[in-house]
Amino acid sequence: MTAILTEVQKTDELVKLARKQINAFNNSDWELLRGILASDAYYEEFGTERKVDSPAKIVELFKGWKQAFPDAAGTVTSAFASGKKAAIEVTWKGTHTGPLTTAEGTIAASGKSMETPGAVLYTFEGNKITSMRQYF
Repeated sequence: MTAILTEVQKTDELVKLARKQINAFNNSDWELLRGILASDAYYEEFGTERKVDSPAKIVELFKGWKQAFPDAAGTVTSAFASGKKAAIEVTWKGTHTGPLTTAEGTIAASGKSMETPGAVLYTFEGNKITSMRQYF
Protein backbone atom coordinates (compact mmCIF):
# COMPACT_ATOMS: atom_id res chain seq x y z
CA MET A 1 0.00 0.00 0.00
CA THR A 2 2.83 2.43 0.84
CA ALA A 3 4.44 1.91 -2.59
CA ILE A 4 1.14 2.67 -4.31
CA LEU A 5 0.65 5.79 -2.20
CA THR A 6 4.18 6.95 -2.98
CA GLU A 7 3.59 6.50 -6.73
CA VAL A 8 0.30 8.44 -6.51
CA GLN A 9 2.07 11.22 -4.63
CA LYS A 10 4.82 11.35 -7.29
CA THR A 11 2.33 11.56 -10.16
CA ASP A 12 0.29 14.20 -8.31
CA GLU A 13 3.47 16.27 -7.92
CA LEU A 14 4.23 16.01 -11.66
CA VAL A 15 0.72 17.21 -12.51
CA LYS A 16 1.18 20.13 -10.09
CA LEU A 17 4.47 21.05 -11.78
CA ALA A 18 2.86 20.91 -15.24
CA ARG A 19 0.05 23.17 -14.01
CA LYS A 20 2.65 25.48 -12.43
CA GLN A 21 4.28 25.90 -15.85
CA ILE A 22 0.95 26.91 -17.41
CA ASN A 23 0.23 29.31 -14.52
CA ALA A 24 3.72 30.85 -14.86
CA PHE A 25 2.93 31.59 -18.51
CA ASN A 26 -0.55 32.92 -17.68
CA ASN A 27 0.94 35.32 -15.10
CA SER A 28 4.07 36.21 -17.11
CA ASP A 29 6.08 34.91 -14.15
CA TRP A 30 9.29 34.26 -16.06
CA GLU A 31 11.40 33.70 -12.92
CA LEU A 32 9.02 30.97 -11.74
CA LEU A 33 9.16 29.39 -15.19
CA ARG A 34 12.98 29.46 -15.21
CA GLY A 35 12.99 27.93 -11.75
CA ILE A 36 11.04 24.81 -12.75
CA LEU A 37 13.06 24.16 -15.92
CA ALA A 38 16.12 21.91 -15.87
CA SER A 39 19.34 23.53 -17.11
CA ASP A 40 19.13 21.39 -20.27
CA ALA A 41 15.37 21.84 -20.78
CA TYR A 42 14.01 21.41 -24.31
CA TYR A 43 10.76 22.76 -25.81
CA GLU A 44 9.11 21.89 -29.10
CA GLU A 45 5.94 23.35 -30.70
CA PHE A 46 4.58 21.12 -33.41
CA GLY A 47 2.12 23.73 -34.72
CA THR A 48 4.88 26.25 -35.44
CA GLU A 49 7.80 23.83 -35.91
CA ARG A 50 9.84 25.81 -33.36
CA LYS A 51 12.38 24.04 -31.16
CA VAL A 52 14.45 25.64 -28.41
CA ASP A 53 16.91 24.06 -26.04
CA SER A 54 17.56 26.09 -22.90
CA PRO A 55 15.55 27.79 -20.16
CA ALA A 56 16.54 31.23 -21.48
CA LYS A 57 15.34 30.40 -25.01
CA ILE A 58 12.13 28.81 -23.73
CA VAL A 59 11.32 31.92 -21.68
CA GLU A 60 12.05 34.18 -24.68
CA LEU A 61 9.75 32.10 -26.89
CA PHE A 62 6.96 32.33 -24.30
CA LYS A 63 7.53 36.08 -23.94
CA GLY A 64 7.03 36.32 -27.71
CA TRP A 65 3.62 34.67 -27.38
CA LYS A 66 2.73 37.14 -24.61
CA GLN A 67 3.87 40.05 -26.79
CA ALA A 68 1.51 38.93 -29.54
CA PHE A 69 -1.32 37.87 -27.18
CA PRO A 70 -0.88 39.89 -23.95
CA ASP A 71 -4.07 38.45 -22.47
CA ALA A 72 -3.21 34.87 -23.48
CA ALA A 73 -3.99 32.27 -20.85
CA GLY A 74 -4.22 28.52 -20.78
CA THR A 75 -6.86 26.56 -18.91
CA VAL A 76 -5.93 22.99 -18.08
CA THR A 77 -8.89 20.74 -18.84
CA SER A 78 -7.32 17.38 -17.97
CA ALA A 79 -4.02 16.02 -16.73
CA PHE A 80 -2.33 12.67 -16.27
CA ALA A 81 1.09 11.52 -15.07
CA SER A 82 2.98 8.26 -14.94
CA GLY A 83 6.62 7.54 -14.19
CA LYS A 84 8.63 10.62 -15.20
CA LYS A 85 6.06 11.95 -17.66
CA ALA A 86 2.91 14.06 -17.53
CA ALA A 87 0.38 15.08 -20.16
CA ILE A 88 -2.11 17.91 -20.00
CA GLU A 89 -4.87 19.12 -22.26
CA VAL A 90 -5.10 22.88 -22.31
CA THR A 91 -7.33 25.46 -23.97
CA TRP A 92 -5.47 28.63 -24.95
CA LYS A 93 -7.43 31.88 -25.26
CA GLY A 94 -6.22 35.35 -26.13
CA THR A 95 -6.45 38.34 -28.44
CA HIS A 96 -3.83 39.04 -31.12
CA THR A 97 -3.04 42.68 -30.27
CA GLY A 98 0.75 42.65 -30.72
CA PRO A 99 3.28 41.55 -33.34
CA LEU A 100 3.91 37.80 -33.58
CA THR A 101 7.46 36.97 -34.59
CA THR A 102 7.87 33.71 -36.50
CA ALA A 103 10.65 32.06 -38.50
CA GLU A 104 8.96 33.35 -41.67
CA GLY A 105 8.71 36.93 -40.42
CA THR A 106 6.50 39.09 -38.23
CA ILE A 107 2.73 38.85 -38.33
CA ALA A 108 1.05 42.17 -37.55
CA ALA A 109 -1.63 42.29 -34.86
CA SER A 110 -5.03 41.29 -36.23
CA GLY A 111 -7.15 42.22 -33.21
CA LYS A 112 -8.82 38.81 -33.49
CA SER A 113 -9.55 36.58 -30.52
CA MET A 114 -8.46 32.98 -30.59
CA GLU A 115 -9.34 29.82 -28.73
CA THR A 116 -7.01 26.93 -29.43
CA PRO A 117 -7.05 23.47 -27.87
CA GLY A 118 -3.69 21.88 -27.23
CA ALA A 119 -1.80 19.18 -25.42
CA VAL A 120 1.58 19.38 -23.71
CA LEU A 121 3.71 16.34 -22.95
CA TYR A 122 6.28 16.81 -20.19
CA THR A 123 9.30 14.83 -19.06
CA PHE A 124 10.74 15.43 -15.59
CA GLU A 125 13.93 14.76 -13.72
CA GLY A 126 13.11 15.16 -10.05
CA ASN A 127 11.12 18.38 -9.72
CA LYS A 128 12.43 19.97 -12.93
CA ILE A 129 10.97 19.93 -16.42
CA THR A 130 13.48 18.48 -18.88
CA SER A 131 11.26 18.58 -21.97
CA MET A 132 7.95 19.96 -23.17
CA ARG A 133 6.34 19.01 -26.47
CA GLN A 134 3.27 21.07 -27.35
CA TYR A 135 0.65 20.14 -29.92
CA PHE A 136 -1.95 22.74 -31.03
